[in-house]
Amino acid sequence: MDPQEKLKPDCTSCAALCCVVFAFDKSESFGIDKDACEVCPNLDATDRCSIFDKREDLGFRGCVSYDCHGAGQRVTNEVFKGIGWRQDPALKEQMGSALSVLRRIHEMLLLLDSAKTFPLHDRELLELETLRSILDPETAWTEKALEEFPMLATNKRVSDFLRSLQHHVTARPTART
Repeated sequence: MDPQEKLKPDCTSCAALCCVVFAFDKSESFGIDKDACEVCPNLDATDRCSIFDKREDLGFRGCVSYDCHGAGQRVTNEVFKGIGWRQDPALKEQMGSALSVLRRIHEMLLLLDSAKTFPLHDRELLELETLRSILDPETAWTEKALEEFPMLATNKRVSDFLRSLQHHVTARPTART
């Protein structure tokens, strides 16, 4: 699979995790209060949003702007092998934990993909590919691998790498006219 495709959400291949595992408070972004692991009342029996085309009008701007960056379908199909919370309601919390970690991993992958637009030196390219292989290993993600993923250390390494690319974007002085 194209690495970019992994970072695009495919709601049809997901167990509607964002509609279940996250909590939200009634606000300008959400029309209701909902606890974590509570099924959104707008979710139908086929795991589709019953108000999808009217979400913004009905006060669910947060749903419109949310992007799992492809983590939802990977958690559903790769980590839990297609078994969802509907088949086993006890999985809600586990799937939510996995989604939280994998979404952060996908966010870091997106940042690294942005770095590819710079004219990177060989050393920078090597670090970029090393980081990508940590964040997107050849073996499938498992629940245990996500639980044990060194998020803080990896996030710091990615942040340090991205900061090291600052010389590619530092403003150059312009000629005076």
